[in-house]
Amino acid sequence: MMVLVIGADGVSRCLYGEEIPLGEMGRLTISRASHVEPDEAGRWWADLSPVGGPRLGPFPRRSEALTAEREWLVEHLISRRP
Repeated sequence: MMVLVIGADGVSRCLYGEEIPLGEMGRLTISRASHVEPDEAGRWWADLSPVGGPRLGPFPRRSEALTAEREWLVEHLISRRP
């Protein structure tokens, strides 16, 4: 599921996905918001420090870390008002 928020000023924010051809909307600025990586023990972490967020985890499965990452980004970055 792709979340796309378009502000009154026309500026859009989203978690990148391929569901909508974003390049057709105009000029894009894409930046990394997080990293999902395993630790030495094979547990997964979602590191949101690129956007000033927390490090979430550990999770036993990568899919769980990705879900936590998406939920945090939607709640704290995508859905909030500028």
